[in-house]
Amino acid sequence: MKILFTKNIDQSVISKELGEDILVDCVEVIKTNPIKIDSFDLKNHSLIFTSVNGVISFFKNNFKPNEDFTAKNYNKIYCVGEKTKRELRKNGFGTFKVLKNAETLSKFIISHCQHEQFVHFCGNLAIDVLDKELPLQNIKYKKITVYNTEETNPLVPEKYHAVVFFSPSGVRSFAKLNSLDGMTIFSIGETTSNELRKYTQEKIYTSVGNNLVSIFELIRRTVKNNL
Repeated sequence: MKILFTKNIDQSVISKELGEDILVDCVEVIKTNPIKIDSFDLKNHSLIFTSVNGVISFFKNNFKPNEDFTAKNYNKIYCVGEKTKRELRKNGFGTFKVLKNAETLSKFIISHCQHEQFVHFCGNLAIDVLDKELPLQNIKYKKITVYNTEETNPLVPEKYHAVVFFSPSGVRSFAKLNSLDGMTIFSIGETTSNELRKYTQEKIYTSVGNNLVSIFELIRRTVKNNL
């Protein structure tokens, strides 16, 4: 069996997780570049991060959150996904709340955080759930683009039994020049699966968690039971 991952992943990790009977190729379908912006005072704002690249670019631009919760201008940090949380930890900052995707974060903020002011540090192609939903509830929200995502639109002539997707932009990039017909489709999280449904009627296997552990577990289980 041959599977295409739309992201570069260490082959030793793939072999360990999937064994030697499954052949895996990797192709990058997007690339990201940080944007240089002038940092500004974050006081009185809660911070939102929905990607690892958002965190990396935030700190590259020399922003300095105030994590002292006893201080008047303490910055609460909300993030999507465990990888984003770990990147914040690498930079010495914890998180007030971690949600699995932008939709659940939006619902949490609307239910529990009506009086906070939010700044969202993200990429140019970030999903628009937050900036659509929060202003409708009169919640102060501002999106700051700190990196660009470029869809590279690779043509993949080789045939694969299955393909694995990691983001909506990755789906768009791949689907521009390649068909998904007849393939088993794996997706990391519901947000990516929603994008896939715009391009295919094939069944989509969606991981519960937005992480590699969850997607590998899903592939192993699906291959064992169905393929």
